[in-house]
Amino acid sequence: MSQASDRVKREWQLRVKAEYRSAAFAHNLVLWIIQLGLSPDLIRDGLRVVEDELAHAEMSHNVYVAAGGREAPALDRSALGVPRNPRVPLELDLVVWGTRLCLGETVAVRLFAHLRQGCTVAIAHDALERILRDEVRHRQFGWDLLGLLLEIPTGHQVRKAITAWLPSAFSELERSYGAGAHPVASQFQEEDRAWGLAAPEEYARVFEEAFEKDFRPRFAGLGIDPRSAWATRRELAGHDWARAQGFSRPNG
Repeated sequence: MSQASDRVKREWQLRVKAEYRSAAFAHNLVLWIIQLGLSPDLIRDGLRVVEDELAHAEMSHNVYVAAGGREAPALDRSALGVPRNPRVPLELDLVVWGTRLCLGETVAVRLFAHLRQGCTVAIAHDALERILRDEVRHRQFGWDLLGLLLEIPTGHQVRKAITAWLPSAFSELERSYGAGAHPVASQFQEEDRAWGLAAPEEYARVFEEAFEKDFRPRFAGLGIDPRSAWATRRELAGHDWARAQGFSRPNG
């Protein structure tokens, strides 16, 4: 097993926290789906997502410990939830957060596939293998959710909400993964790749590829053209559009 750098330990510790947030996020969405009386099959799929995310957190923690990490994850309780906005119908809050889940899981599939390619440390590779396999299903859950919301009686409002929210959703991902997310030149060490890490510019490239290969065709299948939203993502990266519109935004 190769020597793990501080960056490796820090990254896997962050992944533990991210997986816990994802579990809480999915759990909240499942509750809303139940409250709206939507498909029982979708509810079961969502509960499986919650179970998967908890397993991912455990596996990520095991990698962190194998890398030499010793600290217990310090979870921010305020980030482990999805607040409701009483000023809008539950359906529209579910649209906003469901779109966020859908886009995030779609990028995650490509990202974890990329991270797995250069990973040679067995415990990290096994974790990425399991996470990638599950993320494919999580991605489908997100797109199934959006498709189902478009079929409910207020589907025309759902379509308008998705279209209105997309610029902000894309800009949120731009802040996390885009070319401007890491303005300082990366000091990435190639030996960290063995532990399942990648340079920031690689994240940006994976994110860019996701639009043409995933976002554009999948939204087209729902009758939505995402091109203008994608084109404005960098302009909106610093603008809190959702709060201005009265929608909920992530705490994390």
